[in-house]
Amino acid sequence: MEVKTSLLDNMIGVGDMVLLEPLNEDSFIVNLRNRFDHNEIYTYIGSVVISMNPYRSLPIYTPQKVEEYRNRNFYELSPHIYALADEAYRSLRDQDKDQCILITGESGAGKTEASKLVMSYVAAVCGKGQEVNKVKEQLLQSNPVLEAFGNAKTMRNDNSSRFGKYMDIEFDFKGDPLGGVISNYLLEKSRVCKQPRGERNFHIFYQLLSGASDDTLMKLKLDRDFSKYNYLSLDSANVNGLDDAASFRTVRNAMQIVGFMEAEVQSVLELVAAVLKLGNIEFKPESRVNGFDESRVKDKNDLKEMCELLGIEQSVLERAFSYRTVEAKMEKMSTTLNVAQAYYARDALAKNLYSRLFSWLVTRINESIKAQAKTRHKVMGVLDIYGFEIFEVRDNSFEQFIINYCNEKLQQIFIELTLREEQEEYIREDIEWTNIEYFNNAIICDLIENNQNGILAMLDEECLRPGTVTDDTFLDKLNTICAEHQHFESRLNKNSKFLTDHSLPHSCFRIQHYAGKVLYRVEGFVDKNNDLLYRDLSQAMYKATHSLMRQLFPEGNPAKVNLKRPPTAGFQFKASVGVLMKNLQTKNPNYIRCIKPNDKKVAHIFTDSLVCHQVRYLGLVENVRVRRAGYAFRQPYESCLERYKMLCKKTWPHWRGPARDGVEVLLTDCSVPTEEFAYGRSKIFIRNPRTLFTLEERRRACLEDLATLIQKIYRGWKSRTHFLLLKKSQVVVAAWYRRYAQQNKYQKIKSATLVMQSFIRGWKARNILRQLKYEKRCKEAVTTIAAYWHGTQARMELRRLKTEARNKRAVSVIWAYWQGTKARRELRRLKEEARRKHAVAIIWAYWLGLQVRREYRKFFRANAGKKIYDFTIQRIMQKYFLGLKTTTMSPMDNTWPAKPYGFLEGAHTQLRRIFHLWRCKKYRGQFTEEKKAVYEEKLEASEIFKDKKALYPSSVSQPFKGDYLEIQKNPKYQKLNSAMEEKVLLADLVNKINRANGKGSPRLFLLTKSNFVLADQKTGQVKASVPLPDLASVSVSTQSDGFFALKLKEGSASASKGDFLLSSEHLIEIITKLHRIGTTAADRDQINIDISDEFLVQFKQDKVCVKFIQGGPKNGNSAACKRKNNRLLEVSVPSP
Repeated sequence: MEVKTSLLDNMIGVGDMVLLEPLNEDSFIVNLRNRFDHNEIYTYIGSVVISMNPYRSLPIYTPQKVEEYRNRNFYELSPHIYALADEAYRSLRDQDKDQCILITGESGAGKTEASKLVMSYVAAVCGKGQEVNKVKEQLLQSNPVLEAFGNAKTMRNDNSSRFGKYMDIEFDFKGDPLGGVISNYLLEKSRVCKQPRGERNFHIFYQLLSGASDDTLMKLKLDRDFSKYNYLSLDSANVNGLDDAASFRTVRNAMQIVGFMEAEVQSVLELVAAVLKLGNIEFKPESRVNGFDESRVKDKNDLKEMCELLGIEQSVLERAFSYRTVEAKMEKMSTTLNVAQAYYARDALAKNLYSRLFSWLVTRINESIKAQAKTRHKVMGVLDIYGFEIFEVRDNSFEQFIINYCNEKLQQIFIELTLREEQEEYIREDIEWTNIEYFNNAIICDLIENNQNGILAMLDEECLRPGTVTDDTFLDKLNTICAEHQHFESRLNKNSKFLTDHSLPHSCFRIQHYAGKVLYRVEGFVDKNNDLLYRDLSQAMYKATHSLMRQLFPEGNPAKVNLKRPPTAGFQFKASVGVLMKNLQTKNPNYIRCIKPNDKKVAHIFTDSLVCHQVRYLGLVENVRVRRAGYAFRQPYESCLERYKMLCKKTWPHWRGPARDGVEVLLTDCSVPTEEFAYGRSKIFIRNPRTLFTLEERRRACLEDLATLIQKIYRGWKSRTHFLLLKKSQVVVAAWYRRYAQQNKYQKIKSATLVMQSFIRGWKARNILRQLKYEKRCKEAVTTIAAYWHGTQARMELRRLKTEARNKRAVSVIWAYWQGTKARRELRRLKEEARRKHAVAIIWAYWLGLQVRREYRKFFRANAGKKIYDFTIQRIMQKYFLGLKTTTMSPMDNTWPAKPYGFLEGAHTQLRRIFHLWRCKKYRGQFTEEKKAVYEEKLEASEIFKDKKALYPSSVSQPFKGDYLEIQKNPKYQKLNSAMEEKVLLADLVNKINRANGKGSPRLFLLTKSNFVLADQKTGQVKASVPLPDLASVSVSTQSDGFFALKLKEGSASASKGDFLLSSEHLIEIITKLHRIGTTAADRDQINIDISDEFLVQFKQDKVCVKFIQGGPKNGNSAACKRKNNRLLEVSVPSP
């Protein structure tokens, strides 16, 4: 039987603060410390998880832990963040409820790590598959990129998130992730220009200088020395435990996985380098004739390098730092900037450049990770946002004000959703609902966000007011309007009780938040809310040739000058918080409250005062009181009966009826007062934790009695088993002994019997042997006598036969000798006669020769030498010319017979040249005009593709047909042929590649002298007709595929739908004809042929990179195109 565990088993302290007794702040802190000392960093408040930062690695996040908490009830195991993540994921998957996980806490409390743990758990338990794993990897790898650009080392945290992040992860109906959307809130861009002592700028600056290669740094015009950059603090540039070089490699790899192109990564690094260079620009005053000071750049080297990185004219940016143009209606006025204003403009540009780059990164990541399907998705949101911040006196400024405003809104929605969840459960279980008294912080939210009298509204009004606007005028306005508000305090307001409050400085105001009073220094409120960037700088940035600048500074477009003042920082943040609140209210909330135990960032230290401070401003004790306002504990009837059934004899060991009846019998038998519990539809509700602890104590005692009973029964069973084993062993031993004794006795009798049998058999055998030997000797004697007799008879017959044979042989020999003698005599006679005849013939021949020689001798001396020479020369030339007959008539054949004699060297060379010219003429004479044009195209194809594209050698032997569709003969295409105004030079079937999935659609490709046409294969309807003058270039790969891109000129009428990515089996012929038409036409430019394994294709508004790679055998014999992400199509080409 499966052993079920519970939150109440083996509990260190109290695992659920709802059960804490007594409930007060001290007992709350003591319970947290007790669990923290025993490495229990997670504690529940109902369904809320409190997470303590251990500042060290704990073995509680292993794959075994993931499986342990998978598909388990929330209260079934000890508190863990995995339990909350599993509950949220199962509710989303099984009940189709959108979820959100809100992670709050101050810097260093572990919010970012908590969000990573939630996402890693969801990635581990959801489905598997190539596409699903790719989506999960992209979602997880977005974190390193955002951390590099949005996190920094602070006094409280070495990896502090300086922005708020909300990620919506979208799932399909099976619970598999499809994509996500990230929203960012309030990047702390002031950190770009200035960091408090002991803190660093954003990580990416240090990672770039530490981890980039020397070649990359040279291209970015950077140096590895941190001290050369004014925007980088030097006292904490190196942090223990942070390897900036390794982190940079991780970020580069993560950007590649998410889907950034290499050009985009380079553009981002150029902007980061430009921010560093911008910080090194310094100014000096220069007096003018009118008495005003004007700023000038001291050293223009950094300005020049920055302008080179961004592609800006140096004079344009230098003027923007020295002058400011003010526009009012139709008038323009240019004013000079002094040194202070120039430094303000420089820092404002740096902050805006970096913050807009960060927003672009978030948008770019969203493009890669967004879900592709258009159907409705299930959504799980993860909110990782800064917690309530209370710094030292006078250190709280505008940033802390809006952060605390955001936390006020989160606290408001937290209380509302918690109470709503409680009320819904009470109604669902048919339990009477009692109204819960709690502090409603809506009055504080109204003080800040009211559209007429709110602090943010008055700050915006003050920023827009003409005249002199300072922080003091803003404070005076607050003192006038908010003086009577019970949560607003100021030294100068009408309320006299604060006039003598020396803890409240004159330049500050204090707000009583739900977490306590916070003193805000008004200095910098107006400037930070304005967040102004001079229009001259925006227009200068817009003029840059850098690929991202026009996207980052669209307001700098001179054609779209907007004189309306841009929205303030406070207004934008208020609007984004409003959207966030509406989004959260549509989802089922899950809360993780992060607490840091100490300020030293070390393990095993628990600072009571610091933890108490966080518990107060997180409102955790108030949360427990709200949870306990009705019934402190509730549990399904089945679980309750299973846990406490041993307390009643009627329910132990098995209850046969309904679970609710069993619980009623159990509680009645245990004498629990009726006012301490209530029966719901599916759960038992217990009002006081003491009642639950009483049941637990009785259960623990009962378990001890049951353990004793089990031990007793087990010991009896063990003893009986041992006795029966001994008894069985004794019987077996006795049986084996008796068997052994009988076997020995049997062996002795058997041995004696065998001896007697052997002696008897031996005696009988010897008698038989003697009788057999006697009979054998008698038979041998008879046989010997008969043999001698037969031998005598045979020898006598042999002697008779020999005598007769000798007589017959003597006659034969005599006759043979006589015949031989006669033959030899005849042979001698014939030989003699032949010798005589031969001698006569020889003598006659010699005589005739003598007569001839005597007759010819008188003519030989005059003509013999010349005739022999001519004859010899004639025979040599005849043999030479006959040898030339073996030469072929092919102009491509370079073979020629070797010269046989040295005197023929000149003739041999001339004959070879004349013969080659003659056979070339004969070969050309066979060509028709059509064949001549084909060979000219083949020659042009060789010039374009030879040794450049692997497909070219296989196309050499294939003739160029042109019309592969027989468009003039095929009746199917008769309508299309009649629509063509010019002669069709090429008609072929091609595949048009779809950008969405990389698959091809069949199209008819028709080429004339003035345009090319794409038509539908089935209907013949014209889909696109592009004039050839609009064609800028053609791109192909170097491999053996048939893909090619037809790129259109920007601004042409045909470029509205973007370029064409096609594939064809006759790629060489198509591109050759296109190039040949462009070469012969006088009214248009020659078409460029780009041969590369990676090129860009313009699809409507987006540019997509087409990348060719060598594929394996699994791809088959044809190239396959596949979409990797929104910006990349990958073509896998089979290996040759």
